Amino acid sequence: MAMTDRTPPASVRAVLTPCIGVCTLDPAGYCDGCLRTTDEICDWLDMNEQQRLHIMNVVLPEREARLAQGGLVGSQG
Repeated sequence: MAMTDRTPPASVRAVLTPCIGVCTLDPAGYCDGCLRTTDEICDWLDMNEQQRLHIMNVVLPEREARLAQGGLVGSQG
C-alpha cells in the first residue's frame, strides 16, 4: 500500500526547541544559551506544543528583556 500522508509519525517529528547548544547554567539556574530553567529543560519533551510555544514566544523574550536590564539574577520565572 502506498503512503499518501507524508507527515512523519509523532515519534519521529522534530521537537521545537530554543536550545542553541550552549548548555551551561548560570548561578541563578538559567541556561546561558536559551534562558530556560532547569525544570523547563527537563520537562521540555513532556510539554505539549502549545506549552513550548508559550515559553518560546512569551516567557523567554520577557527573560531576555530582563537580562538586558540586568534583572535576571536570582529571580527565576
